[in-house]
Amino acid sequence: MSAASEPGQLLFVGFQGTRVPDALAALVAAGRIGGVVLFSRNVEGPEQVRAMTRALHAAAPADSPLLVAVDQEGGRVQRFRAPWTLWPPMRAVGDRDDPEATRSLAAALARELLDLGIGLDFAPVVDVATEPSNPVIGDRSFGETPERVARHAVAFVEGLQGGGVAACAKHFPGHGDTTRDSHHELPTLAHDLARLRRVELPPFRAAVTAGVASVMTAHILFPALDAERPATLSPAVLGILRRELGFDGVVFSDDLEMRAVADVWPIGERVRGCLEAGVDALLICSEHALWEEALRVLEAQPEALLAGPLRRVAALKRRFGPAARARALGAGG
Repeated sequence: MSAASEPGQLLFVGFQGTRVPDALAALVAAGRIGGVVLFSRNVEGPEQVRAMTRALHAAAPADSPLLVAVDQEGGRVQRFRAPWTLWPPMRAVGDRDDPEATRSLAAALARELLDLGIGLDFAPVVDVATEPSNPVIGDRSFGETPERVARHAVAFVEGLQGGGVAACAKHFPGHGDTTRDSHHELPTLAHDLARLRRVELPPFRAAVTAGVASVMTAHILFPALDAERPATLSPAVLGILRRELGFDGVVFSDDLEMRAVADVWPIGERVRGCLEAGVDALLICSEHALWEEALRVLEAQPEALLAGPLRRVAALKRRFGPAARARALGAGG
């Protein structure tokens, strides 16, 4: 069996420290991890990051290149700061309302990430910021109207992906009108489907039409479609993304350690629930023990449940893996 068919290819993990842990390197070498997500805690400086991504890419099997990912949005969410470029918050970009400038910014961002061997950026945020007291989105959004957010989402996706780095539109079906932070509790989006189609969905539709490589789910409850399960675990909600918006790229869960889901569902139910809902790739961004447990659950799932996600993740890697890998391995001379 090739590494590309390993169930663990659906698992993207984070780790502590500024060097690749031996346990993670071994799983990557066995093809049992699909991607690694970097955070500020992993960063000391450019040469250290390049050495780390070089080690990660070098460990991965030839038939299944690793994807290294990061949340480099700009503003308050950017893992690489000085001496790298300090990017403005996307609200400032949206307020300028010059899509060509947005496209150029994203292309420049892609150059910095590709230079580090990073092939996936969990950006842009395409939530429409309609709730002023929202504790988690705010100035991460391009604006308060779906039209403005959609314009800049398209420009950002085209600029980033034109530069060789996969984009990820987040957080589906929209986290901009909530008053709770899903890192700490489960928010509810108390709208009907007509409102969702009018306000929250247009930026996602625009990003899909522009060819966005991936979409990230939100850990929010949308009772109009599913009164029990948040979007990440809801076939009804993610069915809109797949069927109504026609998206066949990779769907990422938001971090499965976040309390909106972790306080309610055990890790096995989170893993199976994601796959059954239509999620392809699972994020576990911190705890080694938790992603080891998730890996065991993944490897026990039936082939029929894994086939579609493995196909989509493999396609994402074929498209965006080689350039980042070549850059990382070339950095070592």
